[in-house]
Amino acid sequence: MTTATIPQAPAQRRGLRAAGPFLGTVPFFLYTALFLLLPTAIVVIGAFQDKDGGFSFENIAELGDASVLDALWNSVVLSLVTAVIGAVVGGVLAYVLTTTSPTGAMRRLVTAACSVLAQFGGALLAFAFIATIGANGLISRFLEDSLGTKVAPDLLSTLSGLIPVYLYFQIPLMVIVFLPAVDGLRPQWREAAETLGGSTWVYWRKIGFPLLMPSFLGSLLLLFANAFSAYATAAALISQYNPLIALQVRGKLIAETGLGAPNVAKALALLMVLVVAILMVLYYWLQRRASRWSR
Repeated sequence: MTTATIPQAPAQRRGLRAAGPFLGTVPFFLYTALFLLLPTAIVVIGAFQDKDGGFSFENIAELGDASVLDALWNSVVLSLVTAVIGAVVGGVLAYVLTTTSPTGAMRRLVTAACSVLAQFGGALLAFAFIATIGANGLISRFLEDSLGTKVAPDLLSTLSGLIPVYLYFQIPLMVIVFLPAVDGLRPQWREAAETLGGSTWVYWRKIGFPLLMPSFLGSLLLLFANAFSAYATAAALISQYNPLIALQVRGKLIAETGLGAPNVAKALALLMVLVVAILMVLYYWLQRRASRWSR
């Protein structure tokens, strides 16, 4: 009778095996350090430096300027309006999708389209709206020739004109982030409510809405942060003035006189970072509350 012996792995191999999970995260942490932590550190340091590199609060004091406060207010209003409309419309669309087959063609088609349209921003989206409802856009010309109704030439460069443009990517984003929460509603909960004599309204008021509310509010915050930090689309449509806080950063970096204020731009960027950070903390807290029902 022979006894099988288990070969002992070399110490070097065991070390590599133990370090394997950590080595796999190196690209992630390297990417995060280069494209998130390093730029944030540059913004924070630059926000408290004067032109000579010394410590100063002058750039932070510039945040109290009337033009900056107006831009901040405009950004908050635009972000809030597009977030609320996008959340309501996208939430209803997500619920409609849950009534279709999970593996059906309709659901696959809509979710695939939303995944693409949620990232469809910037100059390409701006050009699409200019070609549609711009001064000489397709719909603008049709309305003027057929109905005698003339679309304002500067419609897309106003805050009200930016709302439909932002909704073009806000609604698809809401569908993507809110659909898993609606999918999490178990049919047994509705059956239990009906067994106890509850109507559809009672089910949604007592069970459905309370369960979905944390996920809905979290998605709403995500949409607000998405609109608040959006830059390329607004920059492509508005070039004559800077009504939003993101465009104020551009204005401080590219001054018409050639005398930019990069450190003031960093102070404005720091303000945006703080607003988004607060929103992300609230989003994380709401997601933790929502995750209790998905266990």
